Amino acid sequence: MLLNLTVLFGTLVAMEGVGTLAHKYIMHGWGWCLHRSHHEPQLGMLETNDLYLLALALIAAALIALGKGGHAPLQWVGGGVAGYGVLYVLAHDGFFHRHWPRRPRPVNRYLKRLYRAHRLHHAVKGRTGSVSFGFFYAPPLKVLKQQLRGKRNRR
Repeated sequence: MLLNLTVLFGTLVAMEGVGTLAHKYIMHGWGWCLHRSHHEPQLGMLETNDLYLLALALIAAALIALGKGGHAPLQWVGGGVAGYGVLYVLAHDGFFHRHWPRRPRPVNRYLKRLYRAHRLHHAVKGRTGSVSFGFFYAPPLKVLKQQLRGKRNRR
């Protein structure tokens, strides 16, 4: 049981790195055609960017199914991937973009930094020049602002 929990929580932590890299190099790279909708004004509840979340859910489901089929640790990896997806929806859609009926405000330093870093990420229009691609980790705001200034000066 301890091994299973270690795999589950290890996957949750590792998913932040996977999510950060996917956001920077896929979503702001060759997959921009789907992610663009997230950086434009929203017209409805769903956007083409949500296909990334659907892909994550399918990967999690496949890992859980493989784990049930005899490769037990994979079901815990799948659980970690699914857990990350749930946390992402709660934090990103609910907290950062306030898609909930009640609009929560950041209440501590960690949440304020995440919220502000995400706002800096969306301050850049288009796919290039953004900063802060993580969802649950953000560099200090001073660093992000320097990065933004540096990217603007290079243009």
